[in-house]
Amino acid sequence: MNDPLLAWRDRFPILEHSTYLVNHSLGAMPAAVFDALREYAEMWATRGIRAWSEGWWTSPVTTGNLVGKIIDAPEGSVVMHQNVSVIQGLIASALEFKPERNRVVYTAMNFPSVMYAWEAQRRRGAEIVAVPSPDGIGVPTEDLLAAIDERTLIVPISHVLFQTGFQQDLAAVVARARQVGALVIADCYQATGTVPISVTELGIDMLCGGSVKWLCGGPGAGYLYVRPDLRDTLQPALTGWMAHAEPFAFEPGEQRYADDATRLLHGSPAVPALYAARSGYEIIAEIGVDAIRKKSVHQTTMFMQAAAERGYSSKSPTDPARRGGTVTVMVDHAPAVVAALAEREILIDCRPDVGLRISPHFYTSDDELLGCLDAVDEILSTGAWERHAKDAAAY
Repeated sequence: MNDPLLAWRDRFPILEHSTYLVNHSLGAMPAAVFDALREYAEMWATRGIRAWSEGWWTSPVTTGNLVGKIIDAPEGSVVMHQNVSVIQGLIASALEFKPERNRVVYTAMNFPSVMYAWEAQRRRGAEIVAVPSPDGIGVPTEDLLAAIDERTLIVPISHVLFQTGFQQDLAAVVARARQVGALVIADCYQATGTVPISVTELGIDMLCGGSVKWLCGGPGAGYLYVRPDLRDTLQPALTGWMAHAEPFAFEPGEQRYADDATRLLHGSPAVPALYAARSGYEIIAEIGVDAIRKKSVHQTTMFMQAAAERGYSSKSPTDPARRGGTVTVMVDHAPAVVAALAEREILIDCRPDVGLRISPHFYTSDDELLGCLDAVDEILSTGAWERHAKDAAAY
């Protein structure tokens, strides 16, 4: 395959010595992060308190604008947070759970951290509806749509499921929610950067995610988009001085919310994480998610076919339209296999009930994917996994 995206490999130091197929968990670090964090440290060292007015204070919005380019969001409509758990809790704190509209509908395969945030709202009157999966791969769209009714307040769903890579029909969910007057907040952690998303075309209410995975932005930098006309009606109880209309007036008493996206912030930002995240965003935007998606479909399809030819089954969708960037392979002793692969500098991971999780990104070669399968064959056939059984708990 003539692959122009491989030209980006030299921007990621770990690729010099590792086959990096764990992008669904932690994307490879761009070398430019060294310079970005040095810039942060130099500003602190040389500018001191002045750094706040020279970029630190506005960084949740300026960094959010970089994410906005990737998800086709209007300028100033994306703000940065620490992580998705904080974001979900913040949005929940802005809602009222009334008997006539108190349902929270999501799938039973949602990421657990998101579930925890909404389960905690039961004490405030929320009724949780978790739509089950019939096959452990995904949840049929028609089942999810049927669960969204006139009593539904919000639908917090994963766009792409973390376990299997199943891709939910987000447009259909948004349309159904609009029909019954419910809100949608999509967790696109496992999609943004590898699956094209346009919040403008979707007309979605809210979208969030983080930078750890496909955006190659590292930990501590979550993003939140809220449709501007909806945003102006929200008054989160989880709030702080950055959300105030005049934070440096230091007004006592009740919150007076800002009239822009900063009303969805709270306390002081995690500035170093935002500096670190930018390099990944810039690279993804420069390449373009459409090009990344085209390559991803080619490679995940090739990998699934090659794995099937070797007798491995998978719990990932065979239809590329229903699959994100991750594929799974069912093997015995999966945690020990992961540890044995890591010893060979082939980095993947595993999850209960789905086996190995493998995720190529734009910097992955076809040969690396097939080499991973060769290594799995060797580890299983020779029993090399056995001496890693004790290490398996780490994976």
